[in-house]
Amino acid sequence: MTATTRTALRARINEFTYHGGTAAALRDVGLEIEGGSLTAILGGSGSGKSTLGKLLGGWLRAGHSGTLRGSLELGGTRLDFDGSAADPRINPAEWFRRAAFVPQEAAAMLSTVRSSVAEELAFGLENRATPRQEMLRAVDRTAAVTGLSGLLDRDPATLSGGELRRLAVGCAVITEPEVLVLDEPLASLDPAGTAQVTDVIRNLVAGGSAVVVLSQAVDGLALQARQWIVLDDGTATAAGPPGKITESAELEASGVRLPGSAVSALASTSPGPERVLGKGPAILELLGVGFSYPVASRRNGPATANEVQRTNVLRDLDFSLRPGEIVRIVGPNGAGKSTLLRLFNGLLRPSSGDVRVGGNSIARTPVGRVAASVGLLFQHPRDQLFERTALREVCFGLRPLFGPGGATVRALAALDEVGLSNAAQVHPAELSASQQRLLALATVLAREPAVLALDEPTVGLDRHGVERLSHAVKEAAERGAGVVLVTNDAGYGRTAADRNLEFDAGRLREL
Repeated sequence: MTATTRTALRARINEFTYHGGTAAALRDVGLEIEGGSLTAILGGSGSGKSTLGKLLGGWLRAGHSGTLRGSLELGGTRLDFDGSAADPRINPAEWFRRAAFVPQEAAAMLSTVRSSVAEELAFGLENRATPRQEMLRAVDRTAAVTGLSGLLDRDPATLSGGELRRLAVGCAVITEPEVLVLDEPLASLDPAGTAQVTDVIRNLVAGGSAVVVLSQAVDGLALQARQWIVLDDGTATAAGPPGKITESAELEASGVRLPGSAVSALASTSPGPERVLGKGPAILELLGVGFSYPVASRRNGPATANEVQRTNVLRDLDFSLRPGEIVRIVGPNGAGKSTLLRLFNGLLRPSSGDVRVGGNSIARTPVGRVAASVGLLFQHPRDQLFERTALREVCFGLRPLFGPGGATVRALAALDEVGLSNAAQVHPAELSASQQRLLALATVLAREPAVLALDEPTVGLDRHGVERLSHAVKEAAERGAGVVLVTNDAGYGRTAADRNLEFDAGRLREL
């Protein structure tokens, strides 16, 4: 076989069960990935995609993380497992030299011990004792193709969600792996970031690397794949070229988002007799609001001009939201969209101007009180989940408002609305990423706030999850709440919103 047709990765997973698990997370899954190919593994929420990706990428290891029965083959070396103590042990360092994995939670890819984007990019090469000049060239080259050149001096903790994802991809591709496994690589990216990451993947494939993309949607990357594998409830239910799978019953049953499915799911959200827009006074107003982050000091000198410009996030911004209105806000990654939402409920305070909720300034109102009127769904749901069970999570903060009985009733209703009734007693950390997003949404819905501010709410959601989100947004708007959606998901956002605004250079403009 030629270098471009060799088998780079082969797996036969008869069964994989996490330690402490009562049921197999994966069973009867087989795949063979050739060098120079792009493969899409498609599945709905809880299908086992992330577990499979972590096994292929060496992040989950047989014996260490769970019990595997089957085989894994990487770079011509095959390891067989029967679930016994005599099973071989994967050497992570050796595995990572050939295979790289980028998780769905991009921040989990980072070392957290480096103070700049450049240092994070260099981290993997440093561990390989790469000569310094070669390493610097690799950092510059990788930053250029991932759109990070202007961010090399930034602290990774200050990056937006889309910028973090590009950094995670950069940290993986800088080592030029033979196999690259990417979990939801386009999630939360703006159009420019999507194009950059897509180009990086296309060039890796052209150079002979094997790329595996895990996704809950048939997106632009999946459409470029040579083969699709459909996962449902931990089992591979279909495999083959896209033309064979596209119209299959297995793909339809999996919950994967198909092109146009967001439009059909949201067709009923347009204003009807129960939702009349523009009536009554504004429930949220920003009047001449400006906001600037302080310039962080750097160890190697003063901040660059680029950094100074980026600190001025908002400039004399005016915005109003009326009852029953759904507004979508788009804009480049790092423009300040998430910052804008945090100003709505007082988590951040403006440098100038005023924020008013229900006609009253929130300048001197504690954040906890504002939260009763403005519900915020964070871009990273784990940032707002901290309780021991899903039910306790949703109940938190409700008891002072509605009493113990009323809080429980509201919490259970909210869990039911997002499809998590059966997870009421589950620890949030044990939920999948999409379920954590829906749980965080339930904590917002239970309060029935006057304003819902949702930051990238569709990330990681399959078709069923988007349908639940759509229903919740529609119900909130019909009862008179105003909804602000910050999302780069064009299929969902354009159909759901009554107004579309673009955020750029610190201001909003109508689209």
